[in-house]
Amino acid sequence: MKIQKNLLIGLVKSRLNILSLINPSLARKEVMRLFCTPLVRYKGKPADIFLKSEALEFKLDDLSIRGFRCNHPSLKKLLILHGFSSSCHKFEHFVKPLVKLGYEVLAFDAPAHGRSDGKQVNALVYAEMIKKIQTLYGPINAYIGHSFGGLAACFALESLQSLPATKLVLIAPAADTTTAIDNAFAMLKLRNKKLRQMMDDEILALSGNETSWFSIRRAIKNIDAEVLWIQDENDLITPMKDALKVKDDNHGHVNFCITKGLGHQKIYHDRTVMDTIINFLGK
Repeated sequence: MKIQKNLLIGLVKSRLNILSLINPSLARKEVMRLFCTPLVRYKGKPADIFLKSEALEFKLDDLSIRGFRCNHPSLKKLLILHGFSSSCHKFEHFVKPLVKLGYEVLAFDAPAHGRSDGKQVNALVYAEMIKKIQTLYGPINAYIGHSFGGLAACFALESLQSLPATKLVLIAPAADTTTAIDNAFAMLKLRNKKLRQMMDDEILALSGNETSWFSIRRAIKNIDAEVLWIQDENDLITPMKDALKVKDDNHGHVNFCITKGLGHQKIYHDRTVMDTIINFLGK
């Protein structure tokens, strides 16, 4: 498996390096496509708790987005937002505790994930999905976002009219897109500075914003919600250094919970972390 992975990385690296020399325009598009394509699409067994709930489906442009609604109708509503290459089904353990708090729980697979349509996704598309869910099934009182889902939640919330006392839980959020791109280039062993600049150029061309604009540190000051940010010191995917920049900004509406030894995936399964989230949402 490791040999196959290294071989694939080598092929991708060679292709991009060659494209950057002979067709820079195509290289720009290809590197962007790779960055926006999930590594895997979750096709595991659907969570029983969702199968026993109401299945939902709606259109986001020409894509069918599929998910579930549990404990409908309720006075309070919460939306779960999974990370990159993940699925709402991986967050089934949140549902029962949230229902006990009186929440109606909404959970969807993002575009290009799980059982939703699409082959690529970026944070702005994910944010548009969140805003569409708010329109169709809201108003939403609380959000839980892991990793990429946390970044998308912040982009959505800074342009949504939040309810009074809205709560946002960020679990190991992808705080800085520049860091995410640098990590992706490191994983692919791409040291081509020209290609790296092409990525920034493509983001600017597509969105009208520099890569640095796509950060939670910028967005969070525009969010009218009480925020619980849970971060592990040993997270190699969304590193502590990016979270500390936000922590050092001392926003009054952002509370931090720092863990150690849980990394990027175990953190949202940890019992103590779960209790912290439930206590925060139950206030």
